Amino acid sequence: MIGTLFIFSAPSGAGKTSLVTALLKSTPHIGVSVSHTTRKPRPGEVDGVAYHFVSVEEFQTMVGESAFLEHAQVFDNFYGTSQRWVESELAAGRDVILEIDWQGAQQVRRLMPDAVSVFIAPPSIEALRQRLQGRGQDDESTIERRMRDARSEMSHYGEYDYLIINDNFDNTLLELQSIVIARRHRLQAQQVRHADTLAGLLAE
Repeated sequence: MIGTLFIFSAPSGAGKTSLVTALLKSTPHIGVSVSHTTRKPRPGEVDGVAYHFVSVEEFQTMVGESAFLEHAQVFDNFYGTSQRWVESELAAGRDVILEIDWQGAQQVRRLMPDAVSVFIAPPSIEALRQRLQGRGQDDESTIERRMRDARSEMSHYGEYDYLIINDNFDNTLLELQSIVIARRHRLQAQQVRHADTLAGLLAE
């Protein structure tokens, strides 16, 4: 496999989703895995785009078939990443981003130890709270729960290969791009991508 599997984790409100969206637009040959979930679609969400929406029974069947690279229960819903899809994308030379939490990241590392993991953190707890409040989507009790979850998530930053502080969106995006580009130029991948060129350069 010559593509790279990237794991991006961050607490809710750290800006991960916006950064991934911008990275996909600005960087060719990279995609984001579309998770399977038992959650009901929200208004405007399209099956196969936001998520693959499945029943609990379908999800459990896939678990039994070891179809997921990682899966977890978040509150009352299940989420999982298709192992077959990820492996086919990597084999085709495309990079893949998984947006998962620290627990999912641990599962993926066990199965795919070459995965490159990046933790995205907010510049401060105060900034994180302001971002969550600024969304206008949650009541105060939900925000407090998200803040507790955020502290738990951030306590695992030391398990990742890279740590980025999202204090400036444009700078953070450049930092993510530099990680992706540097990874693409590792020797083993370049030897596969440019086998003909290298052979020609060394031919007598």
